[in-house]
Amino acid sequence: MRRRRWRTTGNALVRVALVWAVSTLTMLALAGILPDFRLQSDDGDSITQIGLTAAWGAGAFGLLSALVWPVVVRALLLVPALVLGLLVFFLNGSLLLIALRLIPDGRGEAAPETAVVVAAVMSAVASATSTALAVRDDEAYRRRLYRLADRRRRRQGRGAAPRDGAAVPGLLVLQLDGVGYEVLREACNSALMPTVADWLERGHRVTSWRTDWSSQTGASQLGILHGSTFDVPAFRWYEKDTREVMVCNRPTSAAELQRRAIERTGDGGLLTLDGASRGNLFSGGADQLALVLSVSARRGRANRSRSGYFAYFSDPANAVRTALSFVADASREIVQSLRARIRGDRPRVSRGGLYPLIRAFATVVERDVVVAAVIGDMLAGRSVVYADLVAYDEVAHHSGPRGRDTDQVLERLDRSLALLARVAEHAPRPYRIVLLSDHGQSPGETFLARYGLTLKDLVRAGCGLPVSRRAGRTRSGAEARAAVLAALHRPVEEGEEARPGPGSDPVVLASGNLALISFPDVPGRASRARIERTHPALLATLANHPGVGFLLVDGVVLGPGGAEARLDVPGEAEELLAPFGPGAAAAVRRTDAFPHVADIMVNSAYDPDTGSVHAFEEQIGSHGGLGGEQGHPFLMWPAQLSDPGEELVGAEAVHGVLRRWLREADGPQVPVAHPAVGWAGEPASRDAGRYAAAPPARAAEAVGGGTSREVPQDSPPEGHIGGILPSDGSPARDETR
Repeated sequence: MRRRRWRTTGNALVRVALVWAVSTLTMLALAGILPDFRLQSDDGDSITQIGLTAAWGAGAFGLLSALVWPVVVRALLLVPALVLGLLVFFLNGSLLLIALRLIPDGRGEAAPETAVVVAAVMSAVASATSTALAVRDDEAYRRRLYRLADRRRRRQGRGAAPRDGAAVPGLLVLQLDGVGYEVLREACNSALMPTVADWLERGHRVTSWRTDWSSQTGASQLGILHGSTFDVPAFRWYEKDTREVMVCNRPTSAAELQRRAIERTGDGGLLTLDGASRGNLFSGGADQLALVLSVSARRGRANRSRSGYFAYFSDPANAVRTALSFVADASREIVQSLRARIRGDRPRVSRGGLYPLIRAFATVVERDVVVAAVIGDMLAGRSVVYADLVAYDEVAHHSGPRGRDTDQVLERLDRSLALLARVAEHAPRPYRIVLLSDHGQSPGETFLARYGLTLKDLVRAGCGLPVSRRAGRTRSGAEARAAVLAALHRPVEEGEEARPGPGSDPVVLASGNLALISFPDVPGRASRARIERTHPALLATLANHPGVGFLLVDGVVLGPGGAEARLDVPGEAEELLAPFGPGAAAAVRRTDAFPHVADIMVNSAYDPDTGSVHAFEEQIGSHGGLGGEQGHPFLMWPAQLSDPGEELVGAEAVHGVLRRWLREADGPQVPVAHPAVGWAGEPASRDAGRYAAAPPARAAEAVGGGTSREVPQDSPPEGHIGGILPSDGSPARDETR
């Protein structure tokens, strides 16, 4: 504790010295530019003497500004605001004149009108310097956000309720995108994440859960927030009825998936009552939204897709802090990429072009905006907040799940968690912090790098179609790229793959180490017999390729060496898919029942000894299919909450647990009931997430009183967009991405 106090004091003294030095240089520059401002005697002085005079004057002005200015402003509070605004410049200039009078031997002199200009410039430079030096200072950042929140509550004319030990606890759910159970355990044991390790020592508990076959953010987060992963076979897939490709990180696709989930469950989502959704693909039914992809395609004066960023960067301190960190992280990525290339690291993917900027956006900009929004939610006392931090997932795709690059990201994520925990101590209600992830990451060389051709080339060869001599690359489907395009108000499309043209050529789409093959000219799902009749060599070519683990075709699983298993015959698929871990056959069987399952589903080969897979896109850390740590995310909760129970299988089960924890806070916080979750898409699963709602008035009382109001889901927001620090009880929807 003493060492920390000395370190804090030392950092403060260094910042004061640097601000003083910059102010001195500014004063010297102004003395050389302005004719009515001098820092030397009439007989002339040496450069050293002039420098000392400037240092004396800058120090005196800074000291007067720190000590006298607050007293003067307090004394003038009764002056009308317009008059005070005009007086500020003259008062500041007066302080500079006093500071110049304090310089020994009368070496400082300025005309009154010049003193006003000099004082204004020096104040601006000192403020900008102090802000820049606070870029890495989370405590200073936290204090600034407190002030902004208090200022906003005063403007709204209503303050947050005082902290009460009997207050209804809120639930803060933080998603560490892509962090697998084993990665989290290793990070805690190796002191990479001391905050998380401390939580575990103090009473938090952690367990792993198992994803569906589609182990990616789109399916998992849709299931967690909206209680349904039905008919989401992959990250991207082709739908024959609309002749379009659905992509989970495309705003229009995300909006449609959310609409389908709400229609299927009959419920708006996990966050429908006084909830906030920050940095997610889906809204979860929240009233307060920031950087939510499923609503970013909307238009309207009160629903601008980039307003979350505008609200955050409207504060110069936020802009400076994030901009400098952005440059630092982009530079760090360039250095790390060059170092990996010089060392000859394998596996390796291209990390040039715009990737350093995309990575910095995910690891800095999105992180800062989301963390600031969550801080505002806690200070406003919202009952439930769900936020996604995507930094690790983005870096792991290109650097691998483990290594120096991802270790640094985990350390910075841990600092963000520590900041949120400190803010929670000052919130108007206690918060129970839940950490979880949506999937893990499995390492491995890409299919292209390992075998010299893409899966699309292999499919075309098996169909007897011409194959390009130059191997193409499948663009990475990382979520950060879509977030950047949405922030820049650019369409998130994928060239010709967004809407394949007419013809019989197969559509081949990659989702990590899972790929989907569809034949557009075949209505409905193609039977195995028709595929073998039209393309006799295709299935054998795929099943026997060393980079392919198994295929799913018309209810039959095909493996290497002619192995096959019917899903409707008990035990056959379990035996064939045993190397892919427990539950693999059940996951494949469930996907086989989806209406939009592809004609051929391809899962890459998996090595149980190394845990490696082969991504069909440019990722050396991948997820999307079966095999390894990608299917084993984590769920971590405080001891005050009940145990999740038996092994959690599927994101729908995690949704049910979060529903129960919301109910445990103080009666029915949200519409609740135990979901009937099925594996094969039978009618019972259609009711997953369909809950009996508590009366609106009682629900409002459960979170602190007030009148209830109906909030129609997927409707445009009303009222003024309130920025990143909304007041509690504000009816307007917040920012959207």
